[in-house]
Amino acid sequence: MAKTKFSKETYLKWYELMLLCRRFEEKCGQLYTMQKFGGFCHLYIGQEALIAGSESVLRPDDRVITAYRNHVHPIGRGMHPKYVMAELYGKQTGCSKGKGGSMHMFSKELSFFGGHGIVGGQIPLGAGIAFADKYRGGDQITLCYMGDGATRQGAFHETMNLAMLWKIPVIFIIENNKYAMGTSVERTSNVHELWKLGLSYEMPSEAVDGMSCEAVHEAIEKAAARARKGDGPTLLEINTYRYKGHSMSDPQKYRTKEEVESYKALDPIEVTLATIYKKKYATEAEIEEINQRVKDLVDESVRFAEESPLPEPDQLYVGVYSEENYPFITE
Repeated sequence: MAKTKFSKETYLKWYELMLLCRRFEEKCGQLYTMQKFGGFCHLYIGQEALIAGSESVLRPDDRVITAYRNHVHPIGRGMHPKYVMAELYGKQTGCSKGKGGSMHMFSKELSFFGGHGIVGGQIPLGAGIAFADKYRGGDQITLCYMGDGATRQGAFHETMNLAMLWKIPVIFIIENNKYAMGTSVERTSNVHELWKLGLSYEMPSEAVDGMSCEAVHEAIEKAAARARKGDGPTLLEINTYRYKGHSMSDPQKYRTKEEVESYKALDPIEVTLATIYKKKYATEAEIEEINQRVKDLVDESVRFAEESPLPEPDQLYVGVYSEENYPFITE
């Protein structure tokens, strides 16, 4: 495959989206320690290139589903971050009406199907969503994200088998950030290169540099073309790293500060910014405009969440077992 040529606009979009994801998650961490909201809180800091690189390939009608580290996936899909922040606060203006919290973001309109708290629970769901599109004769694809720990679940292997058998248009993405909750891949599996798990199902599989927007884009682009042609699924092990703990309650005693710093030297935001300057795609003043725009968005999101009302008690059972469709804001 010939190397994809990336435009000035693409690099600038990558930078702004990744910076927004980073600043949003940093603010979430601050607010959590201030006890503005509770429950679990899993931050995506360090892994932003996966969102940027994949979203520059996807169409609006393509589908995305992921696990509980899911604050920024809907932002990548186009959701205003204020609806994500409101969901974290448990407010009725949140993207899941304040009922999902940190782990269960959702937007039918943006084809984002969660946000799932059960480890590996989203994997068969992702294949099912993609199968539905195939059944209806569409050419949409589904990106099904999972952590490295989820590959230990039986549902992962059952889904790999059926996805290949039925040539389902799904791209399985292992976000390999090296540690499940706090246990390294090396201590949980004899197979350390997780992309090889797809080979037993004769599924096209490969490892991808998850600290590079370019590498992520090219891998998703190739897999998407294959899926749209009807040739079935792909398994991508996208190697990345989370700079923060598994969740906000993680003391991170299982890794060294030196290891974390070594990955920060590969930071995808800084690498992309360096490319922008090298190619003279933007001046420092123009980058500062982007930085300020991102800051304003995050500040607006916090104000919106703080000022939004809590759900009314009579909304407790709405949308739990019923098929009632209430509008999700997709501004």
